Amino acid sequence: MQTSSPLLPEPVRRVAAWCAVLLLVAGVAAVGIWLCVAFKTAVTPVLLAILGTALLGPLYRRLLRMKVRKSLAAALTVVAVLTVVGGATYIVVVALIETGDQIVASLRQAATDIAEHLGAAGTSLDDLAKNAKTLLERFGGTAASGVISGISVVGEMLATAVLALLLIFFFLRDSDRAAGALRSLVPAATGDLVEAMARRAFEAVEGFMRGTTLVALVDAVLIGVGLVVLDVPGAVGLAALVFVTAYIPYLGAFLSGAVAVLVALADRGFAIALWVLAIVLAVQVIEGNVLQPLVQSRTVQMHPAAVMLAITAGASVAGVLGMLLALPLTAAVTGVLSELKARYGTPPPPKPDNGQPPGALSGA
Repeated sequence: MQTSSPLLPEPVRRVAAWCAVLLLVAGVAAVGIWLCVAFKTAVTPVLLAILGTALLGPLYRRLLRMKVRKSLAAALTVVAVLTVVGGATYIVVVALIETGDQIVASLRQAATDIAEHLGAAGTSLDDLAKNAKTLLERFGGTAASGVISGISVVGEMLATAVLALLLIFFFLRDSDRAAGALRSLVPAATGDLVEAMARRAFEAVEGFMRGTTLVALVDAVLIGVGLVVLDVPGAVGLAALVFVTAYIPYLGAFLSGAVAVLVALADRGFAIALWVLAIVLAVQVIEGNVLQPLVQSRTVQMHPAAVMLAITAGASVAGVLGMLLALPLTAAVTGVLSELKARYGTPPPPKPDNGQPPGALSGA
């Protein structure tokens, strides 16, 4: 009896199988992203708590080694975070309040200078600045609604921060139960694999947070010292901006550097602005050629193309918050893929015992 030949050749069937797998993965990912966006009020504090737990884990473990009880160690860790973040926020706010008028006056002077040099176009800019009060009165209703929306946003941010801190406390205190809880949610046959992937993902996030924080701190200190030496107004606030935006590679450095240069240009003139630009570029060169390779070699490595795609995707899904969360999530996915590759990847060919290269004739 003659067997019928397959309708499609083998290469086409393999391509079709891979397309089906990719469509299935894309569909699951799309549904997961949609669920995260739909329940962002609950998902955002959980993600922030995971990042905070990854960053504060070393401090918590150090307290445990000092024979501190788990609940007290977790509480002290959260209090330390509140103290550091609250103190930094107070310093930044005070610095911006003290130098805010000076920065605004400098920007107004810069607008006047631009108006003098650009002629008719500059006059239009100057007229727009002078008629700002009229514009505000004309769009007063919109401004009022914007203020109300801003108050609600601030309230939501405070609620998210409080919930994230509470979750950090529980995640730190009950971290030893995480593996058992994860195993209880999956079949027994896949418990080891799921636990290994979860550990690798968390280690990748922990390494990313620790490395990025170190790099951000060095960048903020170097640029802040340069701004203080050059007597740029709001140097402390600008340094804090550098620290925060450093969690968004490439784009964050561009934004914070541009703000620092513009403030220096408005207050100190063209020459000082060039010096600030030189300092920002020098710090970025040090970061790209010294800090990032040194830190990433000990934490997690991601290709710049993957970083840019992750930032773009995060921004399209959740705006600024998505940009901040995109890279830690990408680091976690990278850790999971590396674990799967280590377990199921093709092993390297064995080396010959006699020291000859592969394929060499033993009798030659």
